[in-house]
Amino acid sequence: MTPLRDASGSGLAPDLVEDLLSGLVLAAAGANVVLQLAHPAVGHAVASEPVPAGSLRTHPWRRTRTTLAYLAVALVGSDAECRALARAITAEHRRVRSGPDAPVPYDALDPALQLWVASCLYRGACDVLDVVRPEGLPEAQRDALYHHAARLGTCLQVPRAAWPVDRAAFDRAFDAQLAGLHLDAVTRPYLHEVVSLAAFGWPLRAAAPLSRALAGYFLPAHLGSELGVELGDASRRRIGRVLRLVARAQRRLPSALRTLPFTWVLADLRRRLRRGRPLL
Repeated sequence: MTPLRDASGSGLAPDLVEDLLSGLVLAAAGANVVLQLAHPAVGHAVASEPVPAGSLRTHPWRRTRTTLAYLAVALVGSDAECRALARAITAEHRRVRSGPDAPVPYDALDPALQLWVASCLYRGACDVLDVVRPEGLPEAQRDALYHHAARLGTCLQVPRAAWPVDRAAFDRAFDAQLAGLHLDAVTRPYLHEVVSLAAFGWPLRAAAPLSRALAGYFLPAHLGSELGVELGDASRRRIGRVLRLVARAQRRLPSALRTLPFTWVLADLRRRLRRGRPLL
């Protein structure tokens, strides 16, 4: 049994957990980072690199491991694991605060910013599910997933009451905020680096054209256009077909292999907890 199937904290069906935390999630990762950082305060906080040890530019694999671990723990970890990881992340976030002359004020402990990040992660999970399960989820399962996804925020500074009461309320709030977001002179070049995999070495950087195309596929149209990764209709249909083929092939893999990135980071986090080692 894999760590994901063995985790009892989610209350979600094991096959749904595996769909949510499958390797295919990585295809939407770049677009989700863009979505999060399109919020000016979040974007300036990350692009300014006030904590170099957690920077994607200087420590890309560490930053990736931390993000994957947070997703896994928030969705399928125990409450104790969630609290432990939240304490570690909060300790770093305390240092992420703008100076008095910053053009865009930010504070990484601001619950409103944490809510935006959590909301983007949930919306990204839904985008991946639309690829993995084109037939759709039953409404009861979608509702269960939505309410459980509140942990993406409550594992940090977001009060449970701040998570919209239902999916319809979430969509209204998210879409209204998204419509007003744009990239600026600070976030645009940084996000070009993100979707071009500039921080990663060879050979991963060779996948930059694919990464940009996937970002264009998963991003809202106006952000894809601003970042210069927008897709034409034919390209979008082609990428959609390929993603669905990959999803079907992936579902034939053994569970441990299918969820390998998340299986690994969750097992690593649990080893660190047992041995009293730093989680980040």
